[in-house]
Amino acid sequence: MNFAYQFPAVRGVQAGREYYISMVPLKLLSKLFPSDDEIVAPEYRAQRKINEARIPEIKKYILENRNNYVFSALSASIDGEFSFVSNDNADIGVLHVDMDSVFLINDGQHRKAAIEAAMQEDDSLGKETISIVFFGDNGLERSQQMFTDLNKHAVKTSNSLSTLYDSRDAVAVATKEVINAVPFFKRFTDKERDILGKNSGNLFTLNAIYKANLKIVHNDNCDTAAIEFLTLYWKTVADNINEWQEVMNRSLTKKDLRENYIITLAITLTALGKLGRYFYDNPHVDMESTLKKLQEIDWSRYNEENWLGRTIREDGKVMNSEEAVTLTCSKIKQLIGVPLGKDEQAKEAQK
Repeated sequence: MNFAYQFPAVRGVQAGREYYISMVPLKLLSKLFPSDDEIVAPEYRAQRKINEARIPEIKKYILENRNNYVFSALSASIDGEFSFVSNDNADIGVLHVDMDSVFLINDGQHRKAAIEAAMQEDDSLGKETISIVFFGDNGLERSQQMFTDLNKHAVKTSNSLSTLYDSRDAVAVATKEVINAVPFFKRFTDKERDILGKNSGNLFTLNAIYKANLKIVHNDNCDTAAIEFLTLYWKTVADNINEWQEVMNRSLTKKDLRENYIITLAITLTALGKLGRYFYDNPHVDMESTLKKLQEIDWSRYNEENWLGRTIREDGKVMNSEEAVTLTCSKIKQLIGVPLGKDEQAKEAQK
C-alpha cells in the first residue's frame, strides 16, 4: 500500500466480519464520498438516488440548532486495499486505507449532503466530526445487500413518539401541555402510536392532536398566551361534545363511539383545529357560547346529510384529504353559526 488515509479507529466484529468506527471531520466528507450517482444506473449503485427535496430541511435543522444538533453514524464500505494497525489495545488503532480506494455510503447519504450544504453557510462546521462505520467491501452485491439490511430492518419511530420527545418544536411542546390540561385528552390519548387498534383503550393519538393544533396556531410563535388559548379551546370543545362526555361517564362505550360516530376520527379532530383558528384570529367572538352549539350536532357517521362526501365516502370509508378536512370544518361552522373562510366558501361552491 502506497499513500493512504489514516483514521484513528476502534475495531469490532459482526457476523464474523471486522468493521471499524472512526470520527471523521465533516470537511472530509465531500472528498471521501463524491456525489456521482446522477450518472450511474440504480443497479450499479449501492444506495438510492438522493432526494434533493430532503436536503434543505436537514440543513435548516443543523444551522438552527448549531450548538445541539445530533446525527447518528454514517455507514460505508471500503472498495480497495486497507489494513488495521492496532495499538497496545488490540481493538484500538489506526485504519489505513489506500488513497486509490473508493468509499461507498450504505446509510446516511442525505445527512452527508445536508452537512455539505450547511458548511457552505457556516464553514466552522468543517472542524466538527461525525462517526463513520467502515466495512470492507466484497463487491457491489454485498454493498447493495448492506443497504437493504440497514433500511429494511430499521424500526421507524412513530410520529407520536417523535412529537412526545421533541423539545424544539413549540407546537409539540404546547400539545403535550394541552393533553395534560384537558381531562378527556389526558385520559384517552396514546402518546406512542400513530394508529390505534380496534380494541385500544385510547381514542386519539398525540400526533393527531398535534396536527389539529397546527391548524390553530400554524407555525406562529407558540407562546404562553397561545398555549392558554389552546387549552381553553379544547376544554370547551370537550365539554360540549355530548358523546365525549358520555364516554367519560361511561354511558357510551369507546367501541360504540369509534364505530358509530365521526368525532374521534383524525379528520374531524383536524377540522376542529381548523375551526379553532377562527376563534384564535377573532378574540372578540364569544367562543364559549358559540361552542355550546356543538351539543346540538349529530356526529353519527350515518348522518349522510352532514357528513357524506365530506367526512365519509359513499362506500362508508373515511376520507382523509385536505379538501375533506375543509369540507368537514365548513359543515361544523354552518351548524354552529360561524362564517366560512374564503377557502371554505370556494370548496362549498364546487360541491
